[in-house]
Amino acid sequence: MDLSNRTVLIVGGTSGIGRELARRFAAAGSTVAVGGRSPEALSELAEEGFGTISIDVTDSASVACARDAALARYAELDTVVTMSGVMLLEDLRDPAHFEAAARTIDTNLLGTVRVIDAFTPHLIRRGSGTLITVTSGIAFLPFPPMPSYAASKAAVHAYSEALRAQLDGTGVGVVELVPPAVATAGQEKVNPHALPLDDFATEVMHLLAQDPTPQEILVKGVLAHRWAERDGTYGDLVAQRSQALAMLPSRQG
Repeated sequence: MDLSNRTVLIVGGTSGIGRELARRFAAAGSTVAVGGRSPEALSELAEEGFGTISIDVTDSASVACARDAALARYAELDTVVTMSGVMLLEDLRDPAHFEAAARTIDTNLLGTVRVIDAFTPHLIRRGSGTLITVTSGIAFLPFPPMPSYAASKAAVHAYSEALRAQLDGTGVGVVELVPPAVATAGQEKVNPHALPLDDFATEVMHLLAQDPTPQEILVKGVLAHRWAERDGTYGDLVAQRSQALAMLPSRQG
């Protein structure tokens, strides 16, 4: 992927990984717009020189309006990154968790589908372009306190695989970004092993620039997650990660 002349929309890029990737794409020479819900964050990004678009991926009408606004402003749009997501704790012993599960799946999975559906016709008409989905190491090695997050990201992985197969021959590529825990959005406070954001972004941009671009962007810090089943470490690692169930309020005290 030539990072120096892309026209990129990063949906869900108002903070953390998305915001840093927006800066990296821009620094490489690409035109970058960022979509999100927070007016304050969008205003800050506009002050940095980014294009900004209001979008709520859980609302089909909002996604359609955002698409129309993006294509009116950026007719040469060729790269769409869809990374809106929520991470919520769930106690599966308490049926009240269902609300968190529904919100997680609506945002992480269905939100991804809505964004892809909105922009795929444009990219197919262009005859070239890239859709970048964002999953997680947790898609391949579940984190038991966040079951629906893991399920939603595993689903986005499977969806990305099917999308790539269906778009074969159209000129539109599908790339899956698989982050490990990254030191942003509070992760650094609960996970001392979280990868520094700067290091993560540098490795991601290096991988994206490879020719050919890998179908999965796997930084070194996520390889143990991605290949746990293959390497025979899956059971032990899930057992280790299950110790974090102690963080659920019902299991404290």
